[in-house]
Amino acid sequence: MNAPLTPPPAAADPVLLRAATADDVPALIGLITELAAYESLTHLLQVTPQRLQQHLFGPRPVAECVVAQAGPAVVGMALFFTNFSTFLGQPGLYLEDLYVQPAWRGAGVGASLLRHVAGLAVQRGCGRFEWSVLDWNQPAIDFYQRMGAVVMPDWRICRVTGPALARLAPPRG
Repeated sequence: MNAPLTPPPAAADPVLLRAATADDVPALIGLITELAAYESLTHLLQVTPQRLQQHLFGPRPVAECVVAQAGPAVVGMALFFTNFSTFLGQPGLYLEDLYVQPAWRGAGVGASLLRHVAGLAVQRGCGRFEWSVLDWNQPAIDFYQRMGAVVMPDWRICRVTGPALARLAPPRG
């Protein structure tokens, strides 16, 4: 897991992939904030260090994260969780976010993160490794297709959040 990658031409430090730790929460918040800005979705950003700490490293973690580290800096991440396919009757891994800082793009960091999580899916006996991509993000779509992914044209994401989620849930009590 700690195999060094080739750094970009201006960098001196190799990049190492490793499981995120609680000490990485501030860096992860920074990367998530950068990703939200890139996707023009900062208005949806509600993550806090406490929430991330709880859900990645608390008593009942619901997600995992692999980071790409160059020297002391975390320059990329892959945050994922286990899901389940009823059709396959097997677990899968769902990649919630893959992000690499712009200075490190093109150096193989994103591909290494994606391959690493795919390797975890294989080791864990998963039937699928999947994720979503915004329809306007052609560089990401092209990257994922080069990596062997199939963009599913007939599927749409359904989402219920906030007050709509509260209305959909059965009454408590």
